[in-house]
Amino acid sequence: MRRLRTLIAAGVLSIAGLTAGAQAAGDAPVPPAQNWGHGGVNSFLSFFKGYDYASVQRGLQVYKEVCAACHSLHLVAYRNLQEVGFTEEEVKAIAASVEITDGPNDEGEMFARPGLPADRFKNPFPNKQAAAFANGGKAPPDLSLIVKARAHHEDYIYGLLTGYTDAPAGFDLPSGLAYNQYFPGHAIAMAQPLYDNGITYTDGTPATAAQQAHDVTTFLAWAAEPKLEERRRVGMMVMIFLVIFAGIMYAAKRRVWANLH
Repeated sequence: MRRLRTLIAAGVLSIAGLTAGAQAAGDAPVPPAQNWGHGGVNSFLSFFKGYDYASVQRGLQVYKEVCAACHSLHLVAYRNLQEVGFTEEEVKAIAASVEITDGPNDEGEMFARPGLPADRFKNPFPNKQAAAFANGGKAPPDLSLIVKARAHHEDYIYGLLTGYTDAPAGFDLPSGLAYNQYFPGHAIAMAQPLYDNGITYTDGTPATAAQQAHDVTTFLAWAAEPKLEERRRVGMMVMIFLVIFAGIMYAAKRRVWANLH
């Protein structure tokens, strides 16, 4: 009995510690909800909503010109871009714009070649150690599933990208870090990445920081859930089938019981 009480006490203390840790990690304000054309990757009620492909394509441009210098996207292949409206020739051109290290060749040497549609998005660093060394000891996270990996999903990513401000009076901001109102603890190693007119959109859309944040978040949502629309279509078909099946079973039940009486 004494041992049981000790185990229970230890469990309570562990839960208390985890709760305190969660509170400490979650002290950042909840980012404001945004209007996402696809309804959010974790929304089960947006059966009829799909990705805004124009926004996804602009988001790819933001990723390539801003994010790709530090962040990988290793679960996405260039050929997947045909799913968001790029033609086969456009995909080939996008892939060929990067240089991929391949090999070994017949002489046992690694070599560089233009990217192919079958290649995954090029990693900006050859390995995690190089990424960590170039970024103050910590490798930047891969962005393939970043939207699904964060609470509040798209809203958090958008809030993080637009949440850079001056540190309030009395806040002890460590040297080399930036203040972000939506980052837990508020002190973030990533410098502000987006600025008004920091890029020029190929489709002429005004490139405000907010627009860039919205577009790249939409692109990363697609990267994390490229089959979202297909999954929702299947879900809707299943729901329709279940409703029809329930109606048939109810009618059959009434008929059977009517005959019994």
